[in-house]
Order: sequence, then structure tokens, then C-alpha cells
Amino acid sequence: MILALALLTLALAALPACLAAINLSILRTPEPEPEAPGLVSILIPARNEAGVIEGTVRAALASAGIAVEVLVGDDHSTDDTAAIVRRIAETDPRLRLVAVPDLPEGWTGKNHACAALAREARGDLLLFLDADVTLAPNGVAGLAAHARRTNADLVSGVPRQLMESLGERLTVPMIDFLLIGYLPMALMQLSPDPSLGAACGQMILMRADAYRASGGHEAIRTSLHDGVRLPRLFRGKGLRTDLVAGHALATCRMYRDWPQSWAGFSKNAREGMATPRALPVWTVLLFGGHVLPWLVLVLALLVSDSSASWIAAGAALLSLATRAAITLVVREPAATVPLHPLTVCTALAIQWNALLRPARAGVAVWKGRRYPITALPPVP
Repeated sequence: MILALALLTLALAALPACLAAINLSILRTPEPEPEAPGLVSILIPARNEAGVIEGTVRAALASAGIAVEVLVGDDHSTDDTAAIVRRIAETDPRLRLVAVPDLPEGWTGKNHACAALAREARGDLLLFLDADVTLAPNGVAGLAAHARRTNADLVSGVPRQLMESLGERLTVPMIDFLLIGYLPMALMQLSPDPSLGAACGQMILMRADAYRASGGHEAIRTSLHDGVRLPRLFRGKGLRTDLVAGHALATCRMYRDWPQSWAGFSKNAREGMATPRALPVWTVLLFGGHVLPWLVLVLALLVSDSSASWIAAGAALLSLATRAAITLVVREPAATVPLHPLTVCTALAIQWNALLRPARAGVAVWKGRRYPITALPPVP
């Protein structure tokens, strides 16, 4: 029995190891082209972002190698967000402040703000950027060049994630780990299947004409997870989506502590893993491949089963090696690697909490707004 469990953990640890090896060989940081015609509209929805908005805006305006306009949507901020943007706009005509209208019933806040910004944009390409994302000088040009070279209608990448608190380090690394360790990117590039669509909502570039043809954020207006819903929407309309290595294109610090981290990932849970059909499968894959090996190893050592001990140890080390390889490539803190089993347990706890405690976790509270989480409508 212990030997069988050890073999199972090895198989479950080998799956992300193999996918990560393939995906890391495919992912490339896009390089800018010598000439980049056209205008990119950088669209930043902002609600009470006074602490970060100046750095985000100034980095966007410093984009090199391509023409940009920067639109910041003030979504009824009660802090100095709008005042900061107005002050910068006085010195740079490429920056505009857009007052986001009142939130209509049936919309989530970010989608409504993004839709309002898109209506004001003049660019051939639209880059939706979270307010806590700081672009590198060649970030926009690189994304635009990749879209042009590959004829992709939507291109996204995960910015390099900055983490300081323990809460961040126990949650944020799962973004890159899940994408690189479990998304079959080679198949994603070959197949138009909507279920293979994936993006990072922090940084998504789209062709303006494709965005409007797809219905854009209005088509996913009830969603809290644009990183999942937008690429699937595009693919469902016959449009092409792609992923790039985003760690050299931008940086992001999503959260500041444990409560923010828990609330932030809980907000998106029901549109990610936390469904009755998906979560049991993900639990087997993640717990079985990254936590269970350690438990089986301890059990095998206690009963002096050397064969099971060696196999379980191999599975545990393979799991850590996979996580270490991903962490090294995306330039996340190396100190998060030993925390990997706890990180997986935390991710599963968030997902199961969202699924099993709808009275509390079934309501997402974000930026002072409450969104009941119900069954998702189909993507048009």
C-alpha cells in the first residue's frame, strides 16, 4: 500500500515537471522591433490607488520604442488617485484621466472601468494594466511586437511578482506555478480550443478591432477573473491568444499582507478551481504531487520501507525541483521554494473555503464593493 502511494506521488509530481520543462523551453521574453508603427493605448483602471498610481503612470509614460497614450480610469476613488494623475497630466499630454461612470447593476467594477477606458482609447492596440503593475521601458514594445509577429489578437504575460510578507509568499507564487506547471502551452498554441485559453489579468494586450468584435469586457461583465474569461471569450470567437514570459516586461506587487492575499485570491476562486467538478481533480493533482510525497516519505521511514522511501523522496525532490526551476526563470524570491508544500496547501484551502462556505466565501469583497459569487453565465 505504501509503495503504491509512493508510485502515485511520483507520477503526480512528474506531470508538472514534464510540462514545466516543455513550457519553459517555449516561453520567450518578446523583443521589440526596430520599427513599431501604430499607437498603443495603456488603460489603467484605478480605485483608491494613491499609494502606487504615480509610479505606474510614470513608468507607462516612459515606454520606449513605441507611441503610447495612457488613460487612467478613476473609479470613484475617495483618496488622492485622481489628483495625482491630474498633476502628472499637466506635464504630459499623452496622459488622460477618465471619470468612470457609476457602476451599473450586473457589472463588476474592474470590467466596467476597463470598458469605459476602451471607449475612450484611440490606439490600434489596447494594453489593460492593473494599477499596481510597473512596466519596464521595453515592455509595451515587446508585447506589441509579439502580437504582430505571431498574428495574435490577445497576448498576456505574468509580470515579475514582488513579495515581502509571508502571506504573499504563501499565495502569489501559485500564479506562475499553475500556468507553467499545468497549462499545456504547446497544445494551446496549436489548438483554438477555448478551454486552453489563459492570461494574466494584470497585463493583457489586445488588438482594438478584435476587442470590439469579441464584445470585450461587456461580454464578461459579471466576471471577477478577466485573466480566465477574456482569452476564452476571444478563442470562442475564433481569435488567437498567446502567452509570453512577462517577468522582464513588468513588475507587480499584488498584496501587502496575509488578509489581502487571502481576500484577493478568494475573490477569483469560483472562476478558477473552486467548482464542484474541477476542485477534486485539482486537489488530487496538487496535494498528491506536492504535499503527499512528504507524508508518504515520513510514513515509509517509520515502517522501514526502503523502496517506498526512495520513491517518495524522489517525488518530493522532483516537486521542489520543478518549483525551483520555475522560480528561477520568473525571478521570484528563492526563499519561497522551501515553502512550496505550504503554498499548495494554502491554495487548496482558499479554493475549498470558497466552494464549501458560500455564506461567507461566496461573497467577494474588493475595493469596498461586494459581489455575490454565483454560477457563471456562458461566454457569448
